[in-house]
Amino acid sequence: MSKTFASLSIRNYRIWFLGALVANVGTWMQRVAQDWLVLTELTDHDGLAVGVVTALQFAPAVVLTPVAGILADRFDPRKILIVTQGLLGVLAALLGFLVLSGHAQLWHVYVLALGLGIVSALDAPARQVFVSALVPAERLGNAVSLNSASFNAARLVGPGVAGLAIAAVGTGWVFLINAVSFAFTIAAMLAMRTSELERLPRASRSPGALRAGVRYVRGRSDIVVILVVLFVVAAFGLNFQLTSAVMATEVFGRDADGYGILGSVLAIGSLAGALLAARRVRPRVRLVVGAAFGFGVASTLMALAPTYLLFALATIPVGFFSLTMITSANTAIQLSTDPTMRGRVMSLYVLVLFGATPVGSPIVGWIAETWGGRWSILVGSISAMVVALIAAAWSRRRWGIEVTYERRPRPHLVLTHPEERAAREQAQIDVATEESGTRTAA
Repeated sequence: MSKTFASLSIRNYRIWFLGALVANVGTWMQRVAQDWLVLTELTDHDGLAVGVVTALQFAPAVVLTPVAGILADRFDPRKILIVTQGLLGVLAALLGFLVLSGHAQLWHVYVLALGLGIVSALDAPARQVFVSALVPAERLGNAVSLNSASFNAARLVGPGVAGLAIAAVGTGWVFLINAVSFAFTIAAMLAMRTSELERLPRASRSPGALRAGVRYVRGRSDIVVILVVLFVVAAFGLNFQLTSAVMATEVFGRDADGYGILGSVLAIGSLAGALLAARRVRPRVRLVVGAAFGFGVASTLMALAPTYLLFALATIPVGFFSLTMITSANTAIQLSTDPTMRGRVMSLYVLVLFGATPVGSPIVGWIAETWGGRWSILVGSISAMVVALIAAAWSRRRWGIEVTYERRPRPHLVLTHPEERAAREQAQIDVATEESGTRTAA
């Protein structure tokens, strides 16, 4: 099997991958249907209402994710996931029945979005840690990247299918389809051979476990830089559900199918970024920072696109850079973290990724309502480029990293660690010495 898909040779991971792929398709279908329900059926194209729904869906991560990280370190993440996936299915089914019965109201969506956020906050750290139980340590980076590929392959299919399904049968049936999809993940976990799972060290029950995790991260400046960059970009740049809905309906005058297509095209770039990341053995901080800067440049071009077609095409590099940043951040943190701390550290990663959305999405929604869809994207573009430049400057001063800018094959920052610079200089000396010796011998 090729290097890109190496982890699929492991039976337990292969089962997990296929089950999660089906559930991810359902999840993306629900995301599109939920935003469409709020935007066109329960309100009169109210971008702020969509922002509130998104914020409620991610807000519980701020409070619950750190606690969920402790649970993931202490208990079997597989058992945690069986429970959370079942609850996610129940919530999706409730929303579907409300819509089909004609009783759905905006406050129903708010409450169920909050419930979804609570369960997702408990689910996320366990999901991150569980990957390390499915594959040996040397395959962890590949497995994390393939998980992202699965998620974005689902993004490629889900929104388009959702748009067609909404047009054919309505949003209610889309929610019920998503409810059924969670059964595939549960079935996958029950079908695994537990004897073949990697043994994960369990953290002891002790007071101050959360504080210990925070202290660990505070002592790791590399992780801090990654989390700061991720927070800023996630808060103001990764609001595709909101910005794409506003651009599709308000700027380009498209319906549900046009909105769904944007999500699928975005996923082309995201999938490419995930598959490329699967070939990297050990991504570093510089890749996260460089990808954040590339995201800012690409999303600026997307915001300025004059037509729907050019806007859709511009989402491809945006998806590529965003997924490269997220996957590289995830893998770099997991591979460099003490296994007994992994659940708590990854809970902080999830907290930053999910918790940034409640901070940014209402602001972005207000900008979309006040200044229009293009500015709702540009605020994320500018934020991403600024935080990338600040992180690069800080790294240069603190770690002695050399920062250069290159325009080809695409605009990007190049960060070179002192050890790499020394190795490069030594290689140049070796080449010069060899050439000098050759001329002397001649």
